[in-house]
This record gives sequence, structure tokens and C-alpha cells, in this order.
Amino acid sequence: MKGTEASHAHPSTAPGPGVYHLDPEATEITFATRHLFGLLPVRGSFALVSGEVRVAEPSTDSTVDVVIRAASVDTGVPPRDDKVRSAVYLDVAAHPEISFRARSVERSHDGTHVPGELTVRGVTRPTVLTLTFLAAEGSTLRARAEATVDRYAFGLTREKGMTGRYFHLAIEVTATRDLKGGVAHLDRGQARRRAR
Repeated sequence: MKGTEASHAHPSTAPGPGVYHLDPEATEITFATRHLFGLLPVRGSFALVSGEVRVAEPSTDSTVDVVIRAASVDTGVPPRDDKVRSAVYLDVAAHPEISFRARSVERSHDGTHVPGELTVRGVTRPTVLTLTFLAAEGSTLRARAEATVDRYAFGLTREKGMTGRYFHLAIEVTATRDLKGGVAHLDRGQARRRAR
């Protein structure tokens, strides 16, 4: 999916209902910010631990769960990465994972959004991913989503000159549907009928 122009999925390429497991080897989590008080760019990446997308009927009931390894931060500058991993920043020894959870998908005139909760260093804050690409082929789902993250909202207020306050986060995923698990969710009407 690298280099694919962002687009909204055509209905014929929308993924079918089911549980899709993210492939860590085929998923890219990148960020961009600035350091030295906004003068120079900083780009980096994180590694995925695990992830799952449950595509539901209706699709607005779909869910997303993503777990990232905090210690995997890589900006290409080892001393800076060590400082980010330390207790003054991410404190990966005490908080080894960064996670994102969403329990719905919203569609509007300005696109598709995934409102959820991002947890960094034990602090959870509302965060909205904007879906910029979505396509499915057979049992494979590919997607790209972006968000702006304010590190101050997570209590990461130290080292102001090392990284900027705001991070542009992008995640490109490839996921495969669990064919053994069947449909991920019943629609709400089916669920109510079965519960009777």
C-alpha cells in the first residue's frame, strides 16, 4: 500500500463482515513532528505488536484494537530514541505498550472517522483516526488512517526542545480475515432477535 494515493473505498472494494487480524510485518506506523522548538523535522516509526479490525453490519458498528510496542520507537538517532524510551518521556519499562481502541466508525460529508481512545504511558485520551484509504481483495483488507496527537495531553511535557508538541500519526495496515471465525458481528437487529 506504500505510495497508494489516498482515496475513499468504492462500495465494490469495501471489506466484508468478519474479524481481520493485522499483519505486523505488513503494517507501518509512522509519525512526523519537529524538534529544536519547531525548526527541524523529526520522522520516526513504531512496530505493531498486534491488531484486530472487526467489520460489522452495519459498518458503523465496526471496532478496532491496535497494540504498539513503545520501545520500538525509531527516529534514526539512537541517543534521541534512548531518551524517548526513558522515564522522562515514554517510560517503556513501566509502560511497554501504546494502544488504540475504537468501538464505532462515523461517516460524514467530510469523510470516514474512527473515534477511539489512545493510551500512552498509562494515560488514555480521546483520539480520532481519519480513514484515507480502504480496500479489500478476497480475505485481505488494506487501510490507511491518520491522526494528530498532542503529547501534552498525555502528560509528556518534558524535553520540549527534543520533539514538538504535536505529532502527525499515520498507520498503514494489511489485515487478513479470520475465515474460521465467521462473521465478526451480527447487526443489532439480528442480535436482539437471537437474544429473545
